[in-house]
Amino acid sequence: MTASPVKRAFKYRFYPSDAQAAELSRTFGCVRKVYNMALAARTEAWARQQRVNYNATSAMLTAWKKTEELAYLGEVSSVPLQQTLRHLQVAFTSFFGKRAKYPHFKSRKKSRKSAEYTTSGFRYRDGKLTLAKMSEPLDIVWSRPLPEGSSPSSVTVSQDAAGRWFVSLLCEDPAVGPLPATDAAVGIDVGLTHLLTLSTGEKISNPRHERKDRKRLVKAQRELSRKEKGAANRSQACRKVAKIHARIADRRRDHLHKLTSQLVRENQTLVIEDLTVRNMVKNRSLARAISDAAWSEFRSMLEYKAQWYGREVIAVDRFFPSSRLCSHCGTLAKGMPLNVRAWTCGSCGATHDRDVNAAKNLLAAGLAVSVCGAGVRPQRRTPGGQSATKQKTPRREP
Repeated sequence: MTASPVKRAFKYRFYPSDAQAAELSRTFGCVRKVYNMALAARTEAWARQQRVNYNATSAMLTAWKKTEELAYLGEVSSVPLQQTLRHLQVAFTSFFGKRAKYPHFKSRKKSRKSAEYTTSGFRYRDGKLTLAKMSEPLDIVWSRPLPEGSSPSSVTVSQDAAGRWFVSLLCEDPAVGPLPATDAAVGIDVGLTHLLTLSTGEKISNPRHERKDRKRLVKAQRELSRKEKGAANRSQACRKVAKIHARIADRRRDHLHKLTSQLVRENQTLVIEDLTVRNMVKNRSLARAISDAAWSEFRSMLEYKAQWYGREVIAVDRFFPSSRLCSHCGTLAKGMPLNVRAWTCGSCGATHDRDVNAAKNLLAAGLAVSVCGAGVRPQRRTPGGQSATKQKTPRREP
């Protein structure tokens, strides 16, 4: 049985003309308006104990366009408006399936500006992309070619807070498929001093991207705080802060992509710890450092790339005492504060680096799950990783 082709999104920067930028800005506003109106209609219907599905909201959209107040909805392409109704349907499906919270309204200032076009809403010919309601193709910077012979099945146009325009093309990539099987396996312990510590003893330093630009960010935020709300120069100050955040995020994402790709290509089995990052960032002393390390994003990348290339990611339960369990003899130390970075086992006398020892224990526990078939708990957020059964330990270890 042959595996189905993997669909990948290829994201590019583009520079719209004034007319294109105005058209896209109108489209973003209409998409947000339709989403909020449909959400309000479904919420009111739910209060009356009625169910409203996508077909009903689509009929509502047709009626809205015929009113004098909302006639402007007919001036933009109908494809992104229909797509936002489908996105709302997916949001409600996830909510009723207890996989997400109740959908919330989109804010004009805070929500992401984006619009999705299906094949009926764009034309892609000879390497040029033209959207509906536009006479000229987008000026795209083709930083890498699309897969040979493939054509986009959908196109998403977006604008970030820094004012940059992006277009994402969803295509089938025949180059993505299972890699040759290997016996290599690695345990991965995440941290702050070192971003990753591997069971092989290798340590990957934490680049701390946010710390490198912290002075520029603090200065820009201080200038923003002095601007009066509603003033024209306040939006310029906001844009300046957003550009610094975008620079930090881009560098962080690029570094994580390189790390995860290397790990997935070199190892058949990758074992990580099932950390609850959203609870850990509640610690005000470590929240900034943990957010800068982006452990959740690292795990997400690792899991979907492992699924692409036929690798296995196993997540060991967060209560497993990886740090204070001797990887030589299995003796469990009584306590180990965070400031203890090296310790000696009282039973066998082996001296351990805290992080390397934790990575070795994670690998051993993960291989036990893979070989012996230990119980598995489903993940709440990322579906790719398996979680080993909870170990009976008195308290959680960092």
